[in-house]
Amino acid sequence: MAQHNELGKQGEKIAQDFLLKNGYQILETNWRFQKAEVDIIALKDEVLIAIEVKTRTSEHYGKPEIFVNQKKIRLLVGAIDHYVQENDMDVEVRFDIISIIKNQYAEKIEHLENAFIWF
Repeated sequence: MAQHNELGKQGEKIAQDFLLKNGYQILETNWRFQKAEVDIIALKDEVLIAIEVKTRTSEHYGKPEIFVNQKKIRLLVGAIDHYVQENDMDVEVRFDIISIIKNQYAEKIEHLENAFIWF
């Protein structure tokens, strides 16, 4: 497995542990719909949360969350819309980003709630 893929998997595990410690119920991981993949789908306080996890070794090229572009946002929104309909859910939906810097010296996690709005 490529080094960046391994880092991504480590970041997703860190994010899952973080969410569980903070009272989230994880419903799905790496859930796919068409061309979209939602890293984590969770539930907390009757809110369905689609979480994109971005992991980098440094902020040299910018914070990890800046790499969630408009195309990714459109794919996530479409996927979650399908997920809600497929599961016949009547819930509020929120989109979060968990930004992780992980290297040999440090591990920093930032949870950005309502990272973008779904209309």
